[in-house]
Parts: sequence; C-alpha cells; structure tokens
Amino acid sequence: MDPQDLNSINALLDADVELREKIKEQVIEFDRKARTMVGMLNRIHSTPSSEVGALLDSVRPVLNSCQATTSALASIVPANQFWRWKDMWTNSLRAAVFSAVLIEYLSNGSLLSLSGVSDQLGIREEWKDRFILSVEDYLHGIITMVNELSRLAVNAVTLGDFEAPIRISLFVKDLFAGFSMLNLKNDILRRRYDSLKYDIKKIEEVVYDVSLRKLASHAKV
Repeated sequence: MDPQDLNSINALLDADVELREKIKEQVIEFDRKARTMVGMLNRIHSTPSSEVGALLDSVRPVLNSCQATTSALASIVPANQFWRWKDMWTNSLRAAVFSAVLIEYLSNGSLLSLSGVSDQLGIREEWKDRFILSVEDYLHGIITMVNELSRLAVNAVTLGDFEAPIRISLFVKDLFAGFSMLNLKNDILRRRYDSLKYDIKKIEEVVYDVSLRKLASHAKV
C-alpha cells in the first residue's frame, strides 16, 4: 500500500476516534441528566398527589438543561451523519422523552406531541441531518411512560388517591387505541406495544377494585 495512502487512512481513523470521544463526552452528560430525571420522577410513587406539582417543578430545570446537551451534540455531529452516531445517545434520548411526556401527563393529563417533546429538548428542524427525535424514540418513550403509569395506578391507591387509576385507565386506553392504528414494522417496538396489554390489564384490575369498593366517585373500567 502506498505510504501516502496509509497516512491518509491513519488521519481519517484518528479523526473518527476524536469525533467519537467528543460525542461520548456529551452523551455521558446527557445520560447523567436523563438518569437524574428518571430517579426524581420515581418519587411520584411515594408522593401524595397534593405534592406532585412541587416534585415536577424540581424536575423541569433538569429537563430544560438537556437543551444545552442536544445543542452540543448537534454542533459536533457532521452533516448527514445522524444515523451513523444515533445509537450512542438513543437510550438517553428515550429516557428524556419519557420524562417529558410523564411530566406533561402528570401536569395536564394530556400527551405531549412529538414536536412538543422536540421543543422541550431544544431540538431544531435545521438539525435534521445531525440530531433529531425520531418517531421510534418518541414512541419508546411513550411506552415507558405507560409502564410507569400502570405502577402508579397501584401506588396512588395506597396513597389514598382513588381517582388517579381511573384517569390513568382512560388515558392509557386512548393511547393504546392510537398505537393500534400505527403500522409498526420495528420488531422491538412491536413487542413493546404488545406488552401494553398487560399494563392495561393491571390498571383495569385496580379500577375494578376501586369501583367494587366504591372508593371513587366515577369509577369506570
């Protein structure tokens, strides 16, 4: 092999390693923030409903700080190389999506849209070839939220909030109906969607028990 070619190849390899390290540095920070949010949100299972608002207020600054990290990643990733590097931050991004949609549900009882989550994380349209929130990552975050809500339905009753499981049941069933209309071709996403049936069943059992004991005013299964 020509020595000049070897030098060129070595230069490309070195540049690739340097780029990977720069991305990794930001991903570590992104992961730290994501884990912090997930840990803080885990407290909803032991927090009375009257104090959940204050808990969410404490999480929002961490969520907002993710904008700096997504901006840093977008500035590092070369043009048209999103799909080459996205696996490095996928888990952190999905955890951030989960946090954003859970905060929205607990605050307003609604689902934060794909564009809404992108706005929360500071992801811009002009980054589409470097850093975006893909539909799959958004859906994974929603499914994780449903997993968490099925757990919350049980713990809310323990804390004396008998209306929460009913609200959760209606919300999750509406989400499931929406998922059923999607053409899910990703095998992992499809399996996770199928698992939602178990979450719905778990929530329905809680609602049924609350209804049977007449603990809530408008119990519906």
